[in-house]
This record gives sequence, C-alpha cells and structure tokens, in this order.
Amino acid sequence: MGTLSRWEQAVERWENALLAKVFRSDPVELLDALRRECDGHAVVCSKSRVVVPNAYNVELADGVYEELARRGSQVGQALTDSLARHAERSGYEWAGPLTVHVAKSSHVPNGRYRISSNATPNIRADGFAVS
Repeated sequence: MGTLSRWEQAVERWENALLAKVFRSDPVELLDALRRECDGHAVVCSKSRVVVPNAYNVELADGVYEELARRGSQVGQALTDSLARHAERSGYEWAGPLTVHVAKSSHVPNGRYRISSNATPNIRADGFAVS
C-alpha cells in the first residue's frame, strides 16, 4: 500500500470533518465499519484478483437520519468516495458499479447505524431496450 498523496489526505480530513458534524459519535467508527464490511466479504479469485461487494446499505437511526436531512449533507457520497479509496489501496475489484445507499431505519440495533452489502452485477443500459 502506497502513501496517500496530500490531496487524498486533505479529502479524507474533509470527509471526517463532515461526518463528525453529522454524527455525534466518532465518524471514523462508521468509516471503519464500512471498510470492515468490504474486507469481510472479499472473495479471492486468484493471486491478482480479489472481488468485493459493490452495493452497500447504511441504515441510520431515525435521529441521525433526520439530522442529515436537515443539513442536506452529502454523506452518502463521502462514504462512497472513502470506500472507493480503501478498495483502490487494497487492490480490490468491485463486483459492479459502487453504490452506498443511506437510509432511515427505526430498527437499528445499536441506535446509530447498521451496514450491509451485496454484489449487484453490472446491468447494461441497453438490457432494458424494448425489442
């Protein structure tokens, strides 16, 4: 793993600051949980190919989600960008286009967030063309 450029470090500091304003708990905890979800579902296909899920769901407790909605924050994009950099540093290959969906849930077990992932194949746009 190479060292991060100054630009990448600045972006990560900005993301952490954004998430710290949104989440009362440590934002690094959420980012680490997202990275652990990615790492924990990595499939080694060969020495040079490790595939990871590409669709992530971040369920937020009602209060946390409402705080995000009030701020009009781009936390989903910040999480996506951070996860993309993590995968690049780790040499992972996505199972399809990367998405991180942030949603509200009243059933979050720890009262803050829950993360899940799956591999959603890349669906070509012309696959929906009417014949």
